[in-house]
Amino acid sequence: MVGTERLGDGRLKEAAPAGPPPGPRPEAGERVPEAVESRDAGSGPSPVSVTPAAVVGGAMVASRGSGPATRGTLTAATGARRLHRGREHAIHAALFLCGAVSILTTAGIVAVLIVETVAFFREVPLLDFLTDTQWTPLFAEKHFGILPLLNATLLISAGAMVVALPLGLGSAVYLNEYARPRVRAVLKPLLEVLAGIPTVVYGYFALLFVTPILRSFVPETQIFNALSAAIVMGIMILPMVSSLSEDAMNAVPTSLREAAQALGATRVETSLRVIIPAALSGIAASFILAISRAIGETMIVTVAAGQMPRLSWNPLEGMETMTAYIVQVSLGDTPTGTLAYKTIFAVGMTLFVITLGLNFLSQWFVRRFREVYE
Repeated sequence: MVGTERLGDGRLKEAAPAGPPPGPRPEAGERVPEAVESRDAGSGPSPVSVTPAAVVGGAMVASRGSGPATRGTLTAATGARRLHRGREHAIHAALFLCGAVSILTTAGIVAVLIVETVAFFREVPLLDFLTDTQWTPLFAEKHFGILPLLNATLLISAGAMVVALPLGLGSAVYLNEYARPRVRAVLKPLLEVLAGIPTVVYGYFALLFVTPILRSFVPETQIFNALSAAIVMGIMILPMVSSLSEDAMNAVPTSLREAAQALGATRVETSLRVIIPAALSGIAASFILAISRAIGETMIVTVAAGQMPRLSWNPLEGMETMTAYIVQVSLGDTPTGTLAYKTIFAVGMTLFVITLGLNFLSQWFVRRFREVYE
């Protein structure tokens, strides 16, 4: 029991508790001795001071007591982390293979084109290929001038652009700036349905529907002609121009529209002087991609334009494009390994170079004139 003593001013002072003097502190890791019971039978146990060393020692004892359970928990956590890393590596490898397939496919196509094209130019001079005005590799008197095929390809593609670019851009402006949400929800899917129609259907549509209409207005129009093929091809690529142009316009911030309207600009002025210039890079990229699509089109020109290589700028005449010639020679009548067979790859390489150049032009245009808004 703790005693007291009276001071001189009458106050009471608590005396030091009786008992043995405190011993040395236990070292880290030692067990703390149990509390000494009180000398008085009726009193409770005396308070024990807890030192940091005692806490550390108790924690060590507790950890030794729960060792197996802790090690089991750590082992399970380590296994879960390893399983997670294994799944991540597997997903990474699968995604890498998906990207590698496209790269390897492109590399294989380019390799085949290069090998066969080099074999072709070992027999045909490159200058004759680029400058001769006749293309008759299947005739007795052979000529290997690419100009008639190139002329037909560019002429029909240009006609398709005359149809697709203004209509596609106009429809994109209407859907983005004028159409109500309900009208847009109906018109845009209907417009994109055109992209899902097979091109051979477009070809027979041009031959059996568009050509008779043209012949009723212009009787000298031949049955196989470049004009009908160009018109229908423009209709086919119209969804590409419209969709990509509208996406570019949607990326323009609303604040530009609001600022133009606050200055008193009409909706037409806002569209023509603010929205289209701001989305110019995306719109131009859609135009270039549409041209690439038109140059590589096969079935429409094969069915509607004919298979007569002719160096002419008259769209009412029949002519043969590069893709149509590849279809003609690939029907199986040309023996493999012959010079006529190798012309397929020479024409294909020419097409590849043109489309690759257009894709590079599109990417450069986007980087050069891209507008970044915050």
